[in-house]
Amino acid sequence: MSRLSVNINKVATIRNARGGNTPNLVQVAKDCERFGAEGITIHPRPDERHIRYQDVYDLKKVVKTEFNIEGYPNQKFIDLVLELKPEQVTLVPDPPGVLTSNAGWDAINKKDILKPLIETFKNAGIRVSIFMETDLEQIKAAKETGTDRIELYTGPYAETFSENKSEAILAFKQASELAAELGLGLNAGHDLSLENLKFFYQNTKDLLEVSIGHALISDALYYGLENTIQLYKRELNWDK
Repeated sequence: MSRLSVNINKVATIRNARGGNTPNLVQVAKDCERFGAEGITIHPRPDERHIRYQDVYDLKKVVKTEFNIEGYPNQKFIDLVLELKPEQVTLVPDPPGVLTSNAGWDAINKKDILKPLIETFKNAGIRVSIFMETDLEQIKAAKETGTDRIELYTGPYAETFSENKSEAILAFKQASELAAELGLGLNAGHDLSLENLKFFYQNTKDLLEVSIGHALISDALYYGLENTIQLYKRELNWDK
């Protein structure tokens, strides 16, 4: 069964809309774990439009499962991760101003940047994942960076799932098989939902972890957080 890491960025977005501390981000993280999540994911951005840097320190004190900090590796981000030493850091290539992460690394051309950075994190005892698309040559280059895992950007899968799910999954199936062949751990995230998660899980090889935020938090408005987390975990508990 793949692990479910809940991305709580959207909870911080709601809190920041009114100021103050409602909803309480730390309490939500603790509740996610209590309700069955196996990890907490956050993505602090330079403008702090959702997760604030202080949140990262506050969450580090209470997260008991896997703490996954993702983001663009500018110096402030690097220093933060090395100071707090989460279980996993996920490196994404998005520049500071983008709305959301919507592309993977060009590991072929950025290998010389990624390789020493990944080595630095690994030497600090932090597992490293890098955000990738399904291009097979890029995944081969990702292996050469020394990363422990790749996280497949699943936006294109989610966008085309309702039109032709067999076609939507094909590149991801091939990418997962190559990752397994290369000895890369496999994570996935972006727009995975109750509608498309089970099919993705059943048709990829050795999927270790999914990071889900927007859809899960939105579903929680209707179903409640505890029930929603259990619904998502159920989608990851099917024989392939």
